[in-house]
Amino acid sequence: MSRIGKQPVVVPAGVKVSVAGSTITTEGPKGKLEFTARPAIAMAVEGNQVVVTRKTEGRHERALHGLTRALIANMVEGVKDGYEKKLELQGVGYVCRLAGNELTLRVGFANQIVRKVPPGLTVACPDQTHINISGCDKQLVGQFAAEVRSVRKPEPYKGKGIRYVGEFVKIKAGKAAKA
Repeated sequence: MSRIGKQPVVVPAGVKVSVAGSTITTEGPKGKLEFTARPAIAMAVEGNQVVVTRKTEGRHERALHGLTRALIANMVEGVKDGYEKKLELQGVGYVCRLAGNELTLRVGFANQIVRKVPPGLTVACPDQTHINISGCDKQLVGQFAAEVRSVRKPEPYKGKGIRYVGEFVKIKAGKAAKA
């Protein structure tokens, strides 16, 4: 049995969870999320817990068992507390600006890069070199943060680029170090 899958997901106060067939819906102060599981996985709400079971013992079903339980736990935590990723821009002249639902980045290219903020996310720019991305969907927050970071990844010689706050970038020695 899956070690992760056999643990029930505890539903905290203020969060509503409902199961209809193979679809589970969570609703809380930060928003509402919905997930449809594969047919081989069964979910049930028992009191203040969500129990995930599998119908067969195949290899694929065992993998889906733990995955489904982890996704449900992320949904419950997301609608209760939410998720947040923080990015910072490092480099001379690197700035970000938020106008409506568009994030504009100037990171050393001839053109400005514009990224539309997906619905369900909240993006804030407290200053010109920091970006805060928050929302209740863990996958959506991480995906958008990764897309913004991929515009200009930190380069290893000077460290310029977009990085997560607290991310360590190992700086390499240049050509001059060989002499």
